[in-house]
Amino acid sequence: MRFVKDQSPSQTAYGVAMSRAAHQIFDLPRVFEDPAALTILGPKITGGIRAAERRFNSRYARHLRAFLVARSRLAEEALAEAVSRGVRQYVLLGAGLDTFAYRNPHAAAGLRVFEVDHPATQEWKRQMVSHARLKSQGSLVYVPVNFERELLADRLLANGFRRDEPAFFSWLGVTMYLTADAIRETLRFVAQPMVGRSGIVFDYLAVPPRWDFARRWGLKVLMRRVAAAGEPWRTFFDPRVLHADLTRLGFATIRDYGRDEINARFFNNTGARLRVGATARMVLARI
Repeated sequence: MRFVKDQSPSQTAYGVAMSRAAHQIFDLPRVFEDPAALTILGPKITGGIRAAERRFNSRYARHLRAFLVARSRLAEEALAEAVSRGVRQYVLLGAGLDTFAYRNPHAAAGLRVFEVDHPATQEWKRQMVSHARLKSQGSLVYVPVNFERELLADRLLANGFRRDEPAFFSWLGVTMYLTADAIRETLRFVAQPMVGRSGIVFDYLAVPPRWDFARRWGLKVLMRRVAAAGEPWRTFFDPRVLHADLTRLGFATIRDYGRDEINARFFNNTGARLRVGATARMVLARI
């Protein structure tokens, strides 16, 4: 669901996977337990991470890693709550190298997992999964979607997704690469006419406040990096405007997590090495 070339997998998906793996290697206590993050990358790549400890423990790398693991933790905690309410469909939009399907603790409850991504990125992931000999826990359906030519709803329905049953959606690391119109269209699909108990968790970039020079410079450096990888950031939201849009689309409950909320929840323990910065935020919205 990122703007990637037709034959090229997402480079940011690879970077996110590297950060999740680095969390397993360098950070104690861990916020997000994900041993499969090491398995999917394999010993050669994880060995390279260990050898590059200084790079992965720079201030920038730790800020980024903190948000990446916190958002995964929040998403999977929200999913667990949804499963307790009877949800049995989980859709990962822009799944990248996410490993939930290979750790699925809700398989016995009958949770079906749909991984949605650009065809090139998904094929690359499937090759890595096969090479790592990872096995899905429970039902897993890969749903390749070329968003320039196909509709998300059509592809999901063609692959067994049920519109008459509640579902929970995870949409991490994607909205910043899309236009505001494309984001609203996906949220509209999730909200209407989805049945009750459904919901979504996603992250977004907040409109930068009046920062000092150092923070503005840091944001520009990061924007240049993702643009150089062929996946430029396109959209920032004012949280108040986003919340109003979600309400209009039919979401009844909206919880927004910024830097202070995430740090207080996960990174205030003694000895915590990670802290979340100010730009990215998380939203949990339910119908």
